[in-house]
Amino acid sequence: MRAAPARARILAISSGKGGVGKTFLAANLAAALARQGRRVLVLDADLGLANLDVVLNLYPKLTLHDVFTERCPLESAVLPAPGGFDVLLAGSGLIEYSRLTADLRDKLQSTLERVVPRYDHVLLDTGAGISDVVLYTVSLADEVLIVATPEPTSMTDAYATIKVLANTQGRRSVHLLVNQVRRPGEGRSVRQQLQQVVDRYVNPTLEAPVRLDLLGDVPADAAVRECVQRRQLLLEAMPGSAAAQALVAIATRMGQAQALA
Repeated sequence: MRAAPARARILAISSGKGGVGKTFLAANLAAALARQGRRVLVLDADLGLANLDVVLNLYPKLTLHDVFTERCPLESAVLPAPGGFDVLLAGSGLIEYSRLTADLRDKLQSTLERVVPRYDHVLLDTGAGISDVVLYTVSLADEVLIVATPEPTSMTDAYATIKVLANTQGRRSVHLLVNQVRRPGEGRSVRQQLQQVVDRYVNPTLEAPVRLDLLGDVPADAAVRECVQRRQLLLEAMPGSAAAQALVAIATRMGQAQALA
């Protein structure tokens, strides 16, 4: 059996706007990593508007809210998910998690400190945008992956998020995943456009430049919509689809980077 790493790498998966497929991608990337023999935990860090349970068709009796309020131990809230990875699900519609408090900061940090020794990868499925809760959650991660689509509004919000992360957290390397591409090379084009704007408006104000790393792109695929509606993992229901194969390739790059870290 392969020796466990001393500590998992924490990857925050975020986006400038909602509706870009972030949670669905996070779940399927976790499944792809699990197929490679990696131990993976996805933590639903969209604490007030959680929907990872919907994507995975899970009906949890215990969530992070129960852990934070000490109604159950952390171990009881960690659930096995379809696809061979674990999840820590959050509640939905909980107003107390709409703003960042000292108590919430402490509980998020404490929870992560307790789970990272047990996994190879911890994926934080954050909320969208640049609220204080989202930014603090991202700050706890070793790396950040921004999900965007080729749509102008998504690219604009992705740029705004990257700018804030560079200025407030000192991020100088940001991973990018472009979803719903419609032609070969479109992901590279989106990355190039974003990098050009960052080079023009952000990097001149910094001591060291921000560089965007295109982790990969995922094609627009009818199989994705079908799996979303069925609440199924793409990698389990339609592993031969173009989107599934793209996600496997991205997960392979993630696994290779982890091995070199």
